[in-house]
Amino acid sequence: MDNVLIVVDNLEATKAFFLELGFELEGETIVEGPSVDRLIGLQNVRATLVFMRTPDGHGRIELDKFHTPDAIRTGPEKAPVNELGIRRIMLAVDNIDELVARLLVHGAELVGEVVQYEDMYRLAYVRGPEGIIVGLSEQLR
Repeated sequence: MDNVLIVVDNLEATKAFFLELGFELEGETIVEGPSVDRLIGLQNVRATLVFMRTPDGHGRIELDKFHTPDAIRTGPEKAPVNELGIRRIMLAVDNIDELVARLLVHGAELVGEVVQYEDMYRLAYVRGPEGIIVGLSEQLR
């Protein structure tokens, strides 16, 4: 897998959220023109793309802010975890309590609770800007 695309309205807040999660900025560009229109099946596309990678370099996300045409929302911003479609990405973390506390200070919300799964993992779901849900997994063994 090369990357996961997340379409956002507030690009700066979303970028800051993923930086706080430990992602690293890989690059930023604007795309537009007939080839972009043909690729994604829209007309008059102009978008800012931000590429970010996980600290280990193995995972990447692409944050897209559409300037034209406007992005559309088809459901609630804070969709429940059981709504159809991609609901979250899961990240392996070293200190879940410290990271959750840091994210909450920056405006994220805990979806449920930090829980322990048997003696193997501590897990949490955190909702950030744009209603994006990120799962956090701290391995205990």
